[in-house]
Amino acid sequence: MGYRNDLLSSRSIIRHGSYALITPEGLVNNIIPHFEKCRISVVASPKLGASFVQYLINMEAGGRNTKGFGGDGIETFVYVVEGSLDVIVDGTKYELTEGGYVYTPPSLTMIIENNSKEGTKFVLYKQRYIPADGIKEPWVVSNNVKNLEAIFYDDMEDVTLIDLLPTDLSFDMNFHILTFQPGGSHPFIETHVQEHGAYLLSGEGMYNLDNNWVSVKKGDFIWMGPYVQQATYAIGYEPFSYVYSKDCNRDPEI
Repeated sequence: MGYRNDLLSSRSIIRHGSYALITPEGLVNNIIPHFEKCRISVVASPKLGASFVQYLINMEAGGRNTKGFGGDGIETFVYVVEGSLDVIVDGTKYELTEGGYVYTPPSLTMIIENNSKEGTKFVLYKQRYIPADGIKEPWVVSNNVKNLEAIFYDDMEDVTLIDLLPTDLSFDMNFHILTFQPGGSHPFIETHVQEHGAYLLSGEGMYNLDNNWVSVKKGDFIWMGPYVQQATYAIGYEPFSYVYSKDCNRDPEI
């Protein structure tokens, strides 16, 4: 990286317990046991106020995790942003390319390997599963967004939504891809109990976070805590798209 060539500055915003915008320029490497040939940035964790942990990982050729990730009540999700990965769950290998993903239920672990000759960028996520009486445990899900149908969001033709996981009560979380054509926006500023971790895949937007409008773009990560006001509209000349998590299908504890 070398010497700086300008005044130190950052677009990142951290509001512990509320929301965060984390830009790629400020990411630092974290050493995580059992991960080899990886540059790992932890962008969300309970230390920030999130109920989950999310990582942005660049895995070199030959990189892997040497111990199963997740399990013992922890469900996991991996999404390939660039490159390719092999993900092994319960003896089955899933070969992922850009837009591919695997969800692993809380009773199983995943092994992630980069067997290609190029580096791979991916999102990795974990959270503690919340069981519900009379509801069976979720199952392994793997697919690629290219195989899934996008639907209009709230009947707006310039905003589309893709569900990556089944909308089944067995799942206490989901991942979605929301895409806004230039000029597209949410229909209103949302306020809800769910929290999100969003990685921006393309384009630019203006995002309302706790009634503060901030500019965001490809490569940024946004954490939105429960009840934080939120909405966006797309700016620029290309679609504004992001993959994001959502907790769902459970009654809040008291």
